[in-house]
Amino acid sequence: MDIHGLQKLTLLDFPGHTACTVFLAGCDFRCPFCHNADLLDLGTAPAVTDDAALLDFLKKRQGLLDGVVFTGGEPLLSPGLPDLMKRIRELGYLIKLDTNGNHPDRLNAVLEEHLADYVAMDIKNSPERYAETCGVRSVDLGRINGSIRLLMETAPDYEFRTTVVNPLHGEESFAAIGPWIRGAKRYFLQAFTDRDTVPFAGLKTPSKEELQKYADIVRPYVSSVELRGV
Repeated sequence: MDIHGLQKLTLLDFPGHTACTVFLAGCDFRCPFCHNADLLDLGTAPAVTDDAALLDFLKKRQGLLDGVVFTGGEPLLSPGLPDLMKRIRELGYLIKLDTNGNHPDRLNAVLEEHLADYVAMDIKNSPERYAETCGVRSVDLGRINGSIRLLMETAPDYEFRTTVVNPLHGEESFAAIGPWIRGAKRYFLQAFTDRDTVPFAGLKTPSKEELQKYADIVRPYVSSVELRGV
């Protein structure tokens, strides 16, 4: 199984744990603000290593790292992911999964086999602007709803998160997101940061004041609402 990126140490990606971050290529969304746009197309993203080398690396880091984060792209598009998760589990590591929520069946399979200790799912925007924010013609919101329910009902631990981008988000976005994820454990608003790898120009970083205002809109519906990246 190809691995398309490896950050050997992160203190931020897996809350409360030291971890490495594994990047997998392929995604069914085309978000205009994506920081990993070079990983969107499986056929063109270069592999940097493979699963065997990753496992060798993890064997050498036992006792030094707590966990492994799978991100992308959309990791659940990789058919070999569950088997790799099992082998990493056997080494004693915790596992975090990042997902766009568009594959509730695959997410359910991972959760049923207890292969993820923490799942972070993107809530891209309000339902009305979801497809636009994902950069696609349409999104089956039934799939997104299914993943939301799965995390709230069956995940050991989880978070929902939104990367906030001007002009894609406004007060109306969060007035809709709050009730949508009502009863969730944890929600983060992440400030968009422009980089050379972002596929679309003209997108802006919201101010801290804007983010705080949006967070206040969601707080009546979610136990913990925090800002990230400001």
